[in-house]
Amino acid sequence: MKVAKFGGTSLASAEQIKKVCAIIQADESRRVIVVSAPGKRFKDDTKVTDLLIAYAQLVLAGKDADEAKQRVVQRFTDIAEGLSLDQAIAGHITAELIVMLDRKHIKDPARFLDQVKAAGEDTCAKLVAHYLRSLGVKASYVNPFEAGLLVSDEAGNAQVLPEAYEKLRSLRDRHEIVIFPGFFGYSTDGVLVTFSRGGSDITGSILAAAVQAELYENFTDVDSVYAVNPTLVENPKEIHEITYREMRELSYSGFSVFHEEALYPAYQAGIPVCIKNTNNPAAPGTMIVSQRATTETHVSGIASDKGFCSIYVSKYLMNREVGFGRKLLKILEDEGLSYEHTPSGIDNISVILRKKDFTADIQKRVVQRIQQELQAEDIVVEQDLALVMIVGEGMRRSVGTSARATSALARASVNLEMINQGSSEVSMMFGVKEVDADRAVVALYDEFFGNE
Repeated sequence: MKVAKFGGTSLASAEQIKKVCAIIQADESRRVIVVSAPGKRFKDDTKVTDLLIAYAQLVLAGKDADEAKQRVVQRFTDIAEGLSLDQAIAGHITAELIVMLDRKHIKDPARFLDQVKAAGEDTCAKLVAHYLRSLGVKASYVNPFEAGLLVSDEAGNAQVLPEAYEKLRSLRDRHEIVIFPGFFGYSTDGVLVTFSRGGSDITGSILAAAVQAELYENFTDVDSVYAVNPTLVENPKEIHEITYREMRELSYSGFSVFHEEALYPAYQAGIPVCIKNTNNPAAPGTMIVSQRATTETHVSGIASDKGFCSIYVSKYLMNREVGFGRKLLKILEDEGLSYEHTPSGIDNISVILRKKDFTADIQKRVVQRIQQELQAEDIVVEQDLALVMIVGEGMRRSVGTSARATSALARASVNLEMINQGSSEVSMMFGVKEVDADRAVVALYDEFFGNE
């Protein structure tokens, strides 16, 4: 049995959905199918999820949202017509969509937003199931509540509950193809809750682990994962095999091909993942596995992500002060902040955070507390940082990777704000100014892959 997940671009139009259904029919082992909401049909188009969020925001602001609602309904109506679905069926699906856009949860904005956002995946799953049946294929839409996808009650940031896997395992016993909407589950109280944005990847991974699939296929719009962002480097190297750890690091660092949290359920269950292209399903894609043979290159990929800031804290004899780091992180915890990296020296430590979470008010409180409670001698908040990551299992057995990297960055006139390498030595992080991030990535790619 295989679990196959199809992303937004794969489902953006009726023509794309026809491709998806042909792929499903081409392999009878594809028995559980997870779908996203329809994505962009062309460059300047708007994703359905963005249309839904815009509608919800208008409603919550007390503004007229009828036109925004109609844009969503029309998008799905166009898809139903393009699939030549029976008008009664199309009308029923549209009616159910409108129910999901109902304002009954408006008094709880987070609940209302979750309910509205989930409408994209839910409606798309129903359309795909009905279209497959119109082709004579035994397929059925399965709602996450019915299947038992239980998640924590954290609006917009759901986490799967352990008991969900046992409930979902029964999907193996169904005799028809299961069409399952991604991105959301239900709390134990029956409340709809969404994962973080892009969470359909997470749904697919959860289902693959639950049914003990032989393979989790993740269909997108590229032939494979590339060693670098293809918008920065022309014809970059394709990655044909990569480990879970490497892919997790690259996803975290800005690779948009796969949700950074999605690998964990598949990783725990030891299920390989294959990234494939809906528009070119014959391409082998990229396999994500537990272990792989390292190559002479040693580096698998290079990525960057912007939107970070750092808090630099200095105090003489910090290393002799028991509990200093714990107290510093406790201050951040009290503000609901999670940290990304903590490079340090004997008398100083830096904590890297997401800039969007570190608002001006929070920054003021944090700095005051560090001064008062830790008697720090110097506190500097650095804004507009980007993290550039070099990732590769082979770096553990390679001498001189950091020297090559720093030399390449120096030649590109990129100033380093910080360097950090985890004890696993699978990745190496360089902190640079956001304006230098793209130049840094290109310089590193040329250094490690330029001869290929």
